[in-house]
Amino acid sequence: MPDDSPHSPALLHEVASLPNLPGVYRYFDADGALLYVGKANSLKKRVSSYFQKNHGGTRIGHMVGKIARMETTVVRSEAEALLLENNLIKTLQPKYNILFRDDKSYPYLKMTATVPSCEAPRQGDAPGAQPLHFSRVAYFRGGVEKKHHYFGPYPSAWAVKEAVLLMQKVFRLRTCEDSVFSNRSRPCLLYQIKRCSGPCVGHISAAAYAQDVANAQRFLQGDAQEVLRDLEARMMAHAGRLEFEQAAELRNQVAALSSVLHQQSVDNISDRDVDILAVKVQGGRACVNLAMVRGGRHLGDRPYFPAQLEAAASLDEEGASEATTPRSIEQRVLEAFLAQHYIGIPMPGVLVISEPVDRVLLEALSEQHGIKVNAVHQPREQRRAWLDMAHTNAALQLARLLSEEGSQQARTRALVQALDLTVEVLENLRIECFDVSHTAGEATQASCVVFAGHAMQSAQYRRYNIEGITPGDDYAAMRQVLTRRYGKVAQVHAQARLQGEVLPVAARMPDLVLVDGGRGQVSMAREVFESLGLDLGLIVGVEKGEGRKVGLEELVFADGREKVALPPDSAALMLVAQIRDEAHRFAITGMRQKRAKVRMGGGELESIAGIGPKRRARLLQRFGGVRGVAQASAQDLASVEGISRELAEEIYRALH
Repeated sequence: MPDDSPHSPALLHEVASLPNLPGVYRYFDADGALLYVGKANSLKKRVSSYFQKNHGGTRIGHMVGKIARMETTVVRSEAEALLLENNLIKTLQPKYNILFRDDKSYPYLKMTATVPSCEAPRQGDAPGAQPLHFSRVAYFRGGVEKKHHYFGPYPSAWAVKEAVLLMQKVFRLRTCEDSVFSNRSRPCLLYQIKRCSGPCVGHISAAAYAQDVANAQRFLQGDAQEVLRDLEARMMAHAGRLEFEQAAELRNQVAALSSVLHQQSVDNISDRDVDILAVKVQGGRACVNLAMVRGGRHLGDRPYFPAQLEAAASLDEEGASEATTPRSIEQRVLEAFLAQHYIGIPMPGVLVISEPVDRVLLEALSEQHGIKVNAVHQPREQRRAWLDMAHTNAALQLARLLSEEGSQQARTRALVQALDLTVEVLENLRIECFDVSHTAGEATQASCVVFAGHAMQSAQYRRYNIEGITPGDDYAAMRQVLTRRYGKVAQVHAQARLQGEVLPVAARMPDLVLVDGGRGQVSMAREVFESLGLDLGLIVGVEKGEGRKVGLEELVFADGREKVALPPDSAALMLVAQIRDEAHRFAITGMRQKRAKVRMGGGELESIAGIGPKRRARLLQRFGGVRGVAQASAQDLASVEGISRELAEEIYRALH
């Protein structure tokens, strides 16, 4: 180790004592924040390389200079190290690793299990047959249950809904909720337009419906041609027995399925389940486009954009020194995506990829999922067409992202210039915007949204329940939310000034505080900031223009400056409007959720013994919500159908 190393002797001794074994290492800074997670065939060689070289002012040198502590984990193999590394990256989000945001779970198409039912036999069932629950097809997202059948995953909700529509058109499977299905006395509109076979009223036998379900499952699994041949054979058999009505039904099903197969162009495709991945890197950003083929049908694609690309790229290149051949940035991005994306979700056995990937990674994925994973780097025929399409989409999505980021940075710069803000680095500009929402004073909520790093930071949004004010008093609501947001921050600022300490990052005030409103709301914000001893120059009100038209807003200042009316095409005004509209959206959605909870009972009525769905609905309908129920007397409650005097008194006691 170099003698002039900035690191502690204890850390350098720990590095020198590492074993020549495979494992995972983690670097932390002086505050305990995780900087980087890496894997190694030999922990000693890999980790020592960071501390023995002079990295200068590079990103690697910047990161290495921050290392204050290290943790290592020894594993049995390089594949095991790779899996542990990417589990840690995905869960801990280190600052200097290539990170792929963990999006919401993928949607699936769900078919409920066909199980014995307690319902009475329906028309068309064989005499003595045990009644069955008729399988339902539906859009699904969440944790799966083993008793049901799931098909997918699909890249988008739209793709699932298209598949559900397909199940209705070709196989006429039901999509209604079980509660609706079990209470129908005549078929619904879907039966009339030939999108359902009407099992709810016995227009199809359980055996025939089960056959349609089985055919639908085989189709979704990629056996479309076999399903088509079986339907044709059944059609000819019915025709041979002179059962022309049944033959005509099957003929229509064959025609619909043939049309779908022609539109999907899957007649000659042997691949069942395939993921196609293409990478495009440009302008310091990257895009991985993932396209999905399930059951031989191309279901669409989804783009992914990694974070920390530039910082992580140089570090990954340093870590790749053990490899026999250098890897391109595209390869490193694709390998990071594969390792992180398939944690916790199923993957197909075939990957069609735009860049070659490490054999160890494929072995690790195979071990993790219990299947043999094959990667095709230079595909032919249909796979080549799929890959070309994925690569084109990756380029288009990346161009769109770069364009949006460029315009957003231009908006940030324009706002800083228009308001003469003292911000040295545009990426550090932080704006907080407040809005108040309610319905005639009911369920008042205030929102705080945050803009930083040229983007809205939804993880930092906050909602505030406003209580103890006159209903509908927006000024009092604004006073309360600003006091709650900045009261403790002001105390920290005052204490730091007295003791001459440096302010912690968490106590940093934003560079701009936007309030949705004109002079009245700005005056209220001014009073709060004056009482807290905060800078009035931070407050800017967004006053609606003449006729409340978008683009005519004016900016009102709390420090006495004259109002500013920016041109409608001003980039600064566009950014202000974007932030203000997001604050309004966030406030109004929270208010609606709170209002719905109050009006629908919020769980209070449900917790009272003897109150089921029907009685709860009657109470809420009679008194207009749980607040009305709470204000009613026991005598008024007893006047509702199904509510006895004893139950009315119990409700009154529970709500008071």
